[in-house]
Amino acid sequence: MLMAGKRLAVFSIREGKGGSIWVRAGSAFVNKDGSLNVLLDVLPLDGKLHVREAAEKRDTAAGSRFGGGESSLETGVGGHS
Repeated sequence: MLMAGKRLAVFSIREGKGGSIWVRAGSAFVNKDGSLNVLLDVLPLDGKLHVREAAEKRDTAAGSRFGGGESSLETGVGGHS
């Protein structure tokens, strides 16, 4: 369950030659009524966005920032991280 004040990460996911490419598009914040405020730094060309709980920042050289064995590349953009 999402709690009020929780910060979420917003991504645009594109398919590349080597797999999925995750581009950070902005952040979202959960309101008291469960709705979301979404702050975008970029707009995806295909209009699709993926919203997920924000992960703790860690060294991305060791692999995916999100754990769980995902083989995606995440690129940070903007000031909402």
